[in-house]
Amino acid sequence: MSKQFPKVGFISLGCPKALVDSELILTQLRAEGYAISPSYESADLVVINTCGFIDAAVEESLDTIGEALAENGKVIVTGCLGARPEVIMERHPQVLAVTGPHALQEVMSAIHQHLPQPHDPFVSLIPEQGIKLTPKHYAYLKISEGCNHRCTFCIIPSFRGDLVSRPVSEVMREAEGLVKAGVKELLVISQDTSAYGLDLKYRAEFWQSKLLKTRMTELASALGDLGVWVRLHYVYPYPHVDELIPLMAEGKILPYLDMPLQHASASVLKAMKRPGKQDSNLARIRQWREICPDLTLRSTFITGFPGETEDDFQQLLDFLAEAQLDRVGCFTYSPVEGAAANALPNPVPEEVKLERQARLMALQEKISADRLAAKVGKTLTVLVDEVEEGGFAARSMGDAPEIDGQVYVDGSEGVQPGDFVQVVVEEADEHDLWARRAG
Repeated sequence: MSKQFPKVGFISLGCPKALVDSELILTQLRAEGYAISPSYESADLVVINTCGFIDAAVEESLDTIGEALAENGKVIVTGCLGARPEVIMERHPQVLAVTGPHALQEVMSAIHQHLPQPHDPFVSLIPEQGIKLTPKHYAYLKISEGCNHRCTFCIIPSFRGDLVSRPVSEVMREAEGLVKAGVKELLVISQDTSAYGLDLKYRAEFWQSKLLKTRMTELASALGDLGVWVRLHYVYPYPHVDELIPLMAEGKILPYLDMPLQHASASVLKAMKRPGKQDSNLARIRQWREICPDLTLRSTFITGFPGETEDDFQQLLDFLAEAQLDRVGCFTYSPVEGAAANALPNPVPEEVKLERQARLMALQEKISADRLAAKVGKTLTVLVDEVEEGGFAARSMGDAPEIDGQVYVDGSEGVQPGDFVQVVVEEADEHDLWARRAG
């Protein structure tokens, strides 16, 4: 079998944007007749899609490369860390090839060089939606690459370049294909979803005999017409984000915004080169919730950024107490090689970073617990993720896969992953809900 169908092992690390790149590579591999191996032992070659955003991710990527070399010996590296080949080659000079992120053709060329393409490709083996690494009932939909921001803590633009939006007709074709293949939830991702179409001057294109602008609001509305859940990630709080809230209130897209604010202190945001002001964000959040009371807001924050004072941190705590965000992630500042923030004065001691992170998460756990407790007694529509004997795990409209909570329900008779089910919430903690089936 391995002679007729050369086998490629594949490991995907990092964020959902990297996951989409992995899906494209896997789809191309299957289109060209390669088989995908589930183990090092049966693979003729291993491809690793790496992450290089923070030091911990770099170390994980390097460790994974080392493991693959030890277990298999033939390794090709791609992804964000691949934009720094010297880091990889210094630790692992045995790798066969290194490419940067979203480099499909370069990866395939390296594979062809070290594991020649089968003579007859079996295109019929490819499902319409391509090869997916997510469960059948949800999929990530990447709408652009790159970013025009130059946040001082981030080196992603050096990996992925400036904003490059996909044409709206191309995005809609992919989305429609996913829905036809059984996907029930589309998770819209990019580095900066709010900026979608800016580089194309919001060019209008024909989609199903209608002109559709290459712009976030119009795209969200069109995706909402496909009859599945549409969830938006990585949304900067630009003014036109206000246009999305009525769509959420109407039920066209999910009432969910993943909005990475990073901080609330004006001085820290300025040092980060981040947009946004605490007062205006609070006013908008209040307005959004008036329009769409069921809105779930998720954000991420950094503690211990260079120059962050106790007063700056207190402003962040005050913001969280006022904003009452539903879901929050918090990271201590980590200096990343090549980031402009490394040169900023007044670094914060590691123990202070960690202490502030703990204080922030203690506050947020109480906020999250209170907001989830308010759902007890309510009837929710949930999307089933996993079914086991005696019960199932699902997600509400306010829960993104992998990063948010789950809804646990007793009784699994007649339920399959991908089903929408009505449930009544009976219990809650700071992360998850427990419910019974309605009716």
